[in-house]
Amino acid sequence: MFNLLTFLLLPLLGSINSQSFPEVLSEEEENHYLSLWQKKDMEARNKLIEHNLRLVAHIVKKFESTHEDKDDLLSIGCFGLIKAVDTYNFKSGTKLATYAARCIENEILMHLRSSKKYKDTSSLYTPIGEDKEGNEIRLCDIIEDPSPSISDTIILEEHNKVLNNALKILNERELDIISRRFGLNEHFIETQKEIAKSLKISRSYVSRIEKRALTKLYLFLKDNN
Repeated sequence: MFNLLTFLLLPLLGSINSQSFPEVLSEEEENHYLSLWQKKDMEARNKLIEHNLRLVAHIVKKFESTHEDKDDLLSIGCFGLIKAVDTYNFKSGTKLATYAARCIENEILMHLRSSKKYKDTSSLYTPIGEDKEGNEIRLCDIIEDPSPSISDTIILEEHNKVLNNALKILNERELDIISRRFGLNEHFIETQKEIAKSLKISRSYVSRIEKRALTKLYLFLKDNN
């Protein structure tokens, strides 16, 4: 389960130039944070995510020809990065960046495949690498079990309480758009384009409202955590 503040930052990435992302960690620094993350140090986990955001931006560029919304692809790519950090096998001998690149790309490919616009995409059984013993790793092997553990359920409930409290600072329009974008308050997840069409406003206006709302939520949560 990823950090709530990290989640809220993902859609903001579309407005940030890749040059603004944190520098890539040196091999020594990465090994240091991986060692800490192996001991469940959440600060180290967040460092590994933040310092690999450039990789997400780089991979998203490969999909420019699909004409998909860049903000959406960045967010989806970040989900792939977070999954990579959370499922990384410390004993595999594979570099985190190599594993993460595969996860990011396949997360985007799954999105494109689900949109039914692109048929030439990877399946859940597409090989994405090998483990230390040389055994093939498939995409389905890294997808998390949908059944939450007891500890995850407790954490999720706590996060929901914090998030519901934070949502109260948004105005009606901001709350509506955030709820639609992230499937909150019994809404289905919608793209900015779908929301814009439904509300009869421009996609760029939806994007501005979304980023303003997420910034408000981020600052509120940062000050109250």
